[in-house]
Amino acid sequence: MQVYAFVGKTGTGKSYNALRVAKSLDIKYIIDDAILIKETKVIAGKSAKTEVSKIASVKAAIFLFDNRREEMIQAIKKEKIDKILILGTSDDMVKKIAENLKLGEIKKTIYIEDVATPEKIEEARRSRFEEGKHVVPVPTFEIKKQFSGYFMDPLRMFDIYRRESSNLYEAESSEKTVIRPTYSYLGKFIISDNVIKEIVGYSVSKIEGIARVEKVFTEKYIDGMRIEIDIGIVYGYNIPSVSEEVKKVIAKEIDKMTGINLFGIDINIKSIIK
Repeated sequence: MQVYAFVGKTGTGKSYNALRVAKSLDIKYIIDDAILIKETKVIAGKSAKTEVSKIASVKAAIFLFDNRREEMIQAIKKEKIDKILILGTSDDMVKKIAENLKLGEIKKTIYIEDVATPEKIEEARRSRFEEGKHVVPVPTFEIKKQFSGYFMDPLRMFDIYRRESSNLYEAESSEKTVIRPTYSYLGKFIISDNVIKEIVGYSVSKIEGIARVEKVFTEKYIDGMRIEIDIGIVYGYNIPSVSEEVKKVIAKEIDKMTGINLFGIDINIKSIIK
């Protein structure tokens, strides 16, 4: 396996530029933030930024925890990786990651200064230290379950490149995710049960065939929730069809308005009203 490293101090834009660097080296696999990424898909691991403290986050990022380390080693073996890019804040950090995951010697190290201007690096530092924003180089839906209940925002990035043997230029887009880690006091927000119930009740009441919303129950988990709803249906409407529409509307509105993961929606028909 050929091992490459991409190094830059905290908040200088490594994750933002990671996909571009990997593409330039014809690398499909990246290790960043304790996550194994293949192109734009999370293959294994869980973001180190989900840890409860910065110290724990650093330990997770260099795979000092046995469960994280073994999971990653097995995932790398399963994928039969030929080339991989490791991201880190220093030469020592990427070396420790390579050693802990038994990847071998690092063939080449690329530094953030090699791929980003001083202005771009400073811009990234302001975003990190003034706004607490971190970038993960995968689409939002890939990382969402790890950060349910925390600030998240998709980031669309466009790369302009020239075709080989041509004067024509093309644009290639990729999506990344802006997050605030769980240990950031800026990041977490709490949504009360009453708010969830109001969202569900209001959105469902607009569906044709619904006579009334009787009760809404929520069952919370660490990374999401399950919703149960009692409804009354107008006589003459197809119960399975209306129930499916209720599920679709709830899933859409909860995702749009809260970002919370839904593990299930149960519909109880309590009454049929003429």
